[in-house]
Amino acid sequence: QVQLVESGGGSVQAGGSLRLSCTASTSWAISDYCVGWFRQAPGKEREAVAGAMGDDHTAYADSVKGRFTISKDDASDTLHLQMNSLKPEDTAMYYCAASYGCSTSDLLQEEKYRYWGQGIQVTVSS
Repeated sequence: QVQLVESGGGSVQAGGSLRLSCTASTSWAISDYCVGWFRQAPGKEREAVAGAMGDDHTAYADSVKGRFTISKDDASDTLHLQMNSLKPEDTAMYYCAASYGCSTSDLLQEEKYRYWGQGIQVTVSS
């Protein structure tokens, strides 16, 4: 069982940046998993933000392309989400997720992910 923990959330003004991180409280090798970030705004369904697997496979929701970057640090088994040019509509609870046995077409599919973090709040003010 992989237990994921997010960090790095907070409040920022529009146009600012935040970097989220996700690691596991139990032993894991991030290189063995597909990993992703999802978010849920109040009153809305959870949606995919970005996903990654292997050395160079990534996928992004259209709403964050060009602004967010997902990356993996295999040495520290940490997942990151660099968020630039933040907008008020990016305000949400952000969740990291992981699974194994994925294909590249699964990276933005919520139902494909087996393990989830508790979430961390990101608030962007105008």
